[in-house]
Amino acid sequence: MTERLNSAQPYVIGLFRIVVGLLFTCHGAASLFGVLGGAAGGDGGTVPAGTWPGWYAAVIQLVGGGLVLLGLGTRAAAFIASGSMAYAYFDVHQSMGLWPLENGGEASAMFCWAFFVLVFTGSGAFGLDRLFARRSAEPEPATRKSPVAA
Repeated sequence: MTERLNSAQPYVIGLFRIVVGLLFTCHGAASLFGVLGGAAGGDGGTVPAGTWPGWYAAVIQLVGGGLVLLGLGTRAAAFIASGSMAYAYFDVHQSMGLWPLENGGEASAMFCWAFFVLVFTGSGAFGLDRLFARRSAEPEPATRKSPVAA
């Protein structure tokens, strides 16, 4: 049973990465473009451009989430996304209560830890990281060598 589960691990990590990346990208798109209900806590609008930290967080969500979704630069994008969610939790939510249920920081905490896991696991299956790694690992076609005269 363990062997079968272990053989599926890259595929499950890949699906996990896709779902987490998609959800994170949706948060960024909602905040920046007003789609999917708009900015959280707002009336369906957008976060004003350049405002700290909301607009910068939304850009990280959109770009970082998109990169994680595609599996492109997964570890670096996940590291930055995890850090941004740790900042969101401790700076924005922690002041409203100790526990995530008290302070509304469940999403920030879950995204932080999900991305932290992806920093160490990588993209798993279905990621562009693997596709590019496979291409760069392919040997160059052998060139015809002329005999060396001794």
